[in-house]
Amino acid sequence: MTDKQSSPDAPAVAIARAHAEAWSHHDWDTARAMLAPDVHVITMTTQPDLPATDLTGVDDYMEGLIKFARAVEPGSARVVASVGDERNSLILLTVRASFGPEGPNVTIPAARLALLDENNKIKTEQVVFFTLPD
Repeated sequence: MTDKQSSPDAPAVAIARAHAEAWSHHDWDTARAMLAPDVHVITMTTQPDLPATDLTGVDDYMEGLIKFARAVEPGSARVVASVGDERNSLILLTVRASFGPEGPNVTIPAARLALLDENNKIKTEQVVFFTLPD
């Protein structure tokens, strides 16, 4: 694979980064606008207390995203690595979060794999993550 085929500056990577930036800042309208109406998301983790997710449709996606991302400390998203092309992206990022008023502070490393549709909207996303106590 050459740099022209895959790049951290590729169009799909820019969209994935902008999407993560939006939801991590609790900018729900911007995050929603970047999704295809029939977006399909699958999330998974090895942690037994956190359920896997398999949702289709922008409303269900946003409901799940908001439920999760409300716990995220705004501005804490850090992209560690990224690669992609015109339609595909893979970003590795971390966010800081606290689940509940008595919940511990955690860092959440995640890999987010996305496919864009013909309108440059996120059509498919797969997320793998776990939590690390701070």
